[in-house]
Amino acid sequence: MNTFATQLRGELKKMFARKRTYIGFGAFLVVELVIQFLLHLSKPQAWISKMIEQAGYEASTYLSGLTLGLLTILFTVLLLGALYLALVGGDVVSKEVEDGTMRMILSRPISRGRVLLLKIISCAIYTVALAAFVCISAFIAGTIGYGSGGLFAFSQFEKIFAIYDFWPGLMRYLLAIPFLSASLFSVTVVAFFLSCLQMKPAAATIITLSFFFIDSILKEIPFFESIRPFFITGRMATWIHVFEYRIPWEMMAENYAWLFAINGTLLVLAWHVFERRDFKS
Repeated sequence: MNTFATQLRGELKKMFARKRTYIGFGAFLVVELVIQFLLHLSKPQAWISKMIEQAGYEASTYLSGLTLGLLTILFTVLLLGALYLALVGGDVVSKEVEDGTMRMILSRPISRGRVLLLKIISCAIYTVALAAFVCISAFIAGTIGYGSGGLFAFSQFEKIFAIYDFWPGLMRYLLAIPFLSASLFSVTVVAFFLSCLQMKPAAATIITLSFFFIDSILKEIPFFESIRPFFITGRMATWIHVFEYRIPWEMMAENYAWLFAINGTLLVLAWHVFERRDFKS
């Protein structure tokens, strides 16, 4: 166990030593600041205020850091999150193969299965870290701009509408972080699987992004409403249901069971491919 922990620390140190690992954190921070600046303009602020007031609540109470933090996440997390998770996940194996360092790693007395396990755990930790950073930084940026207040949770596609006071809203907001991480992990796993194949890091990243963007586009086309449950991004959106008054645990458990089954299948295939790859020639 001590050896495994040491190896995991080394893998994490190697991952976070790369400059590209931090691009996602910086990009989200910039986007959040830009969104906060634009929301101070009269028309966007009036639109949000009108939506809250039409629901019968005071805009001054619910136009807050929690509300704007959640809106920021809803508008940015799939696009930007997929981009930077695909960048890291698609790089973690194929980059070392491309640089030739994988041959040196496998020359040590360590199994290929353990090498792959260390890498997917480090990718999972990065996924959680990025999701937590996005949620917390969006909340802080919104609070600095609009102060603390209640939470107005609204999602048109998931048919969610809920109002909470500050503390209940904050609890729901924090509860969303692990579920968002679990949803985004699917992006990481797809990129990781492609990284284990015989392809360049850029190709793994681009294919992952293309898959999720196409899936998201098809999911939002009205004609495909009847088959929406078959799109993976539709399953991934289940995290937003933690903001419902009565959380639909059964439905969420079913969606995450689908996601974990897909993730598990891809990880088994990644292990199968990695075990049989020739890194000598």
